[in-house]
Amino acid sequence: MSEHGHSHGSHSHGGHEGHTHAPKHFGTAFAVGIALNIAFVGVEAGYGYAANAMSLVADAGHNLSDVLGLAAAWVASVLVRRQRTARFTYGLRGSSILAALFNAVFLLIAMGAVMWEAVVRLLHPEPVAGVTVMVVAALGILVNGLTAWLFASGAKGDINIRGAYLHMAADAAVSAGVVVAGLAIWATGLAWIDPAVSLVVAALVVWATWGLLRDSVAMSLGAVPPDISPAAVEGFLRGRPGVSGLHDLHIWPMSTTSVALTAHLVMERGYPGNAFLIETTDELRERFGIGHATLQIEEAGGPDCRLAGACAA
Repeated sequence: MSEHGHSHGSHSHGGHEGHTHAPKHFGTAFAVGIALNIAFVGVEAGYGYAANAMSLVADAGHNLSDVLGLAAAWVASVLVRRQRTARFTYGLRGSSILAALFNAVFLLIAMGAVMWEAVVRLLHPEPVAGVTVMVVAALGILVNGLTAWLFASGAKGDINIRGAYLHMAADAAVSAGVVVAGLAIWATGLAWIDPAVSLVVAALVVWATWGLLRDSVAMSLGAVPPDISPAAVEGFLRGRPGVSGLHDLHIWPMSTTSVALTAHLVMERGYPGNAFLIETTDELRERFGIGHATLQIEEAGGPDCRLAGACAA
């Protein structure tokens, strides 16, 4: 059996491997965004409890999760730049997946607590200071809007930065909804509006977070990224000149932005040369965004690979 292992570079879905982490100048954006949101969480939670405003407490819980999310993304953006070691042969790229999973789980737990308290308030309404709700939520629009603006310039080139940008922009919209609730409470005096709005806010956050949880769990388990068709990749490799068979095909995410592939190609004439491998891995990068490809070449008619039956693609 003639075998050849080849690894050709890396490429992410949004750019080259050097772009699989947040550019260094976004460290300032992370720092400022985290500081602003920590301060706002304290103000919002304090006034929320003082004004009996469950909608403010719900939004404060959401913003606290944003602080932890930004912090986790910041830490991950640093860790993914770490060089590989003898033990961590891919470096620490997978930290970005763990950060996404942490964010999703924490956010769902926080929103569960908020929804429980909101149900209690619906059953036992208490007076709410509508004007306080409006003022504090309006401050939230300003804080979240400014934080989103800090990431706007990188939203098109880096998927992690884009996620931070969209999350903070959505938070500004949620705060706008709380302002409307405060106005309705002030105009009508109906205390049940506050817990009702907090339930709606929490439900929207859970709905938006469920996809993040699903995707981060799948990525942590090494699932093929949803925007890559395994059948299309298999078809492409089987269609390469001289390929008569394919087995042991694996595609998995190394981080939230970089993808790896390994496969055994059975060749009629044995090892086809470096040009074939370079062209094939370049095509995998351009067509599918798979930047870290390793191909093993096996001669047709030679001894059977022990993986050909059990792990056939």
